[in-house]
Amino acid sequence: MSKPRISVIVPIYQVQSFLRECLDSILEQSFRDIEVIAVNDRSPDRCGEIVDEYAKADERVRALHLPENVGLGRARNAGMEIARGDYLFFLDSDDTLTPGSLQLIADRLAQTSDPDVLIFDYARTFWWGAATRNSLASVFQTEGPEVFTAKQRPEFLNLLMVVWNKVYRRDFVEQRGFQFPPGYYEDTPWTFPVLMSADRIAALDHVVVHYRQRRQGNILRTVSRKHFDIFDQYERVFAFMDSDPSLAEWRARLFTKMIDHFIAILAKSNRVPNELRSEFFALAHRHYRRYLPADYVRPDGHTGLRHALIARGAYPVYQTLKVANQGRRKVRKTVRASRKKVAGKRLDRHYEAALKQPIDQNLAVYSAYWGRGYVCNPAALHAKAKEIAPHIKGVVVAKQDEVKKLPPGTDFVIPGTARYWEVMARAKYFFNNVNFEDRFVKRPGTIHVQTQHGTPLKRMGIHMLPYPVAAKGTNFRKLLQRSDRWDFCISSNRFSSEIWEQAFPCSFAPLESGYPRNDVFYNSTADDVRRLRDELGIPQGKIAVLYAPTHRDYTTGFVPQLDLARLTDALGDGFVVLMRGHHFYEQTPELQALQASTRVIDVTSHTSSEELQLAADVLLADYSSMMFDYANLDRPIVIYANDWDAYTVSRGVYFDLLEEPPGHVARTQDELHDIFVSDAWKDERSDALRGSFRRKFCEYDDGRASERVIRQILLGEPAEELPVVPLDERTPAPSPTAAQAESMKEPAVGQSRAA
Repeated sequence: MSKPRISVIVPIYQVQSFLRECLDSILEQSFRDIEVIAVNDRSPDRCGEIVDEYAKADERVRALHLPENVGLGRARNAGMEIARGDYLFFLDSDDTLTPGSLQLIADRLAQTSDPDVLIFDYARTFWWGAATRNSLASVFQTEGPEVFTAKQRPEFLNLLMVVWNKVYRRDFVEQRGFQFPPGYYEDTPWTFPVLMSADRIAALDHVVVHYRQRRQGNILRTVSRKHFDIFDQYERVFAFMDSDPSLAEWRARLFTKMIDHFIAILAKSNRVPNELRSEFFALAHRHYRRYLPADYVRPDGHTGLRHALIARGAYPVYQTLKVANQGRRKVRKTVRASRKKVAGKRLDRHYEAALKQPIDQNLAVYSAYWGRGYVCNPAALHAKAKEIAPHIKGVVVAKQDEVKKLPPGTDFVIPGTARYWEVMARAKYFFNNVNFEDRFVKRPGTIHVQTQHGTPLKRMGIHMLPYPVAAKGTNFRKLLQRSDRWDFCISSNRFSSEIWEQAFPCSFAPLESGYPRNDVFYNSTADDVRRLRDELGIPQGKIAVLYAPTHRDYTTGFVPQLDLARLTDALGDGFVVLMRGHHFYEQTPELQALQASTRVIDVTSHTSSEELQLAADVLLADYSSMMFDYANLDRPIVIYANDWDAYTVSRGVYFDLLEEPPGHVARTQDELHDIFVSDAWKDERSDALRGSFRRKFCEYDDGRASERVIRQILLGEPAEELPVVPLDERTPAPSPTAAQAESMKEPAVGQSRAA
């Protein structure tokens, strides 16, 4: 096996929603003379599976699974031990390479005759889509030799102290014995010794790495004592300089950078715990005294003042300076907030008083679609909690006109009322398939479960940013603030888990339980199917086609995509269409006009979409998430995608439905008619497509999702206590045809089966 030019070492830990993007950015480069060493640092999520998937698909990927979690630095060391490339490139697993960048690196290495180190640039990328090039990018335009030492061009030491904006000649690294230490800030004792030691350094004026600014999940933004590791790391840097007298001239520069680094950590509220800040300051003072060089010149301005306070160990004065600056900012913020209060609403006094009361440890709130009553995942969870966790009192949020639809005996609150705010203030558990209003306060100790309301085909959360038609003025900052309340987020498959983490970059944990609302598809009987068809008025023997079009962001009202009169004429008397319009369009004149047809049953106002699906023989869908739910029933699905191009442009999608459909696809109404008239809707091809679709998207839906969630959240039981039933071992509710056939076998009332 030939030696690759570049070994890209990717240490991996809890990045399942970013890892594919990272690996794709490497493997899709035009320059292919590489190996990718994917080091799974005992990641508790599905990173290991993803790594194996890529290693199986591309021989350039080498999967290395560590037996225990060792941290970023030592994971890089493990990758180095098996690297074979001429050059080492350490890329963090949530970052990406820009297109064509590896070819530019290879070209520059050749132009500069294989330097020890090649430095290149990066840009910060943000969750809202913006990208900002390194603020010190001008260093690449400074004058100096093309190939240089750090002494010749010391300005390069002002760049961010990271390992991933460089490639390193492997022979040079091995000869000098460079290794990454354990702990936080492990790049510091690597970067400085490497640059000070290199005899030949070159630069590439190009953005190679997109450095992802994670809104949540960045380990250095985690409040903990681990930030004290910075002191050990600088001790390593100074020990390295002390080992070589020729490096003494670097001492003043490195000392200044060290103190600046300490100040930067202290300045962040999300680093050192408040109760440990004085101890951190004392250690900074100790390092100041221990490593102070004779030729040190204190910086000017506020930075110099902070240096002086650390030199004196004057923590109280340092804090006073910080508080004074915060005070000035707080005054400005208070003025702005006061102006907003004039125009906005305030929490009422009743709610404020209730927030001061103890949390009721046995109170849970269930809400769906901003109070639309007893529907979706929250309703299924409420019902299961009554069964297996009766000590938890459940309260359903329901608007006034939805109260009459609640199951008898259901406790409820009407949004905006005094009792509503009292319950919201004191409940321990919250289940919602959307978000609670902005004024709602999440109290410490409460648990919020985002149940979601479907598997995402269309773009969600911050992924809507590039689609202004769909976003329609959405305040994404507030959206994420609301989503920050989530402790758990339910998903029905691995595909969704990764999407939720990307679309809502918050700190929730995935709850891969399956969708509670889909339990009914496995727990219903033939009697249930027959009863529902009778209640809906479906004539016996007719094939019921459930048509459930989704909302179009590019229209301002209900615009029929399908001529139902033509469809029913084509289908003939053997069919009936159950028309369920999106709840945005309930009671529109267009839907009311359809009720005049005897072949169309308007079920738009029917509370339970799950009951409609149980009653249907076939689903006629477009882009609604109902297709993912209905697939659990293993009944035929037909996709009508007449405006697919317009929909994808206006809303954006996560995968090409036309390439991965759950059944036959029609792009025109004539094609749709042909699918039904020819009986293709229920042929072997339809079954095969649906089978593939179910394997991917019905992964966790096995009829026990509600129980999994309630046992884990309300009863505190481990998730593995109720494993998911394999897809091939599940038995969905019988189809209407099977249910009818079963009824024909049953004896009439008063007649024995033996007769």
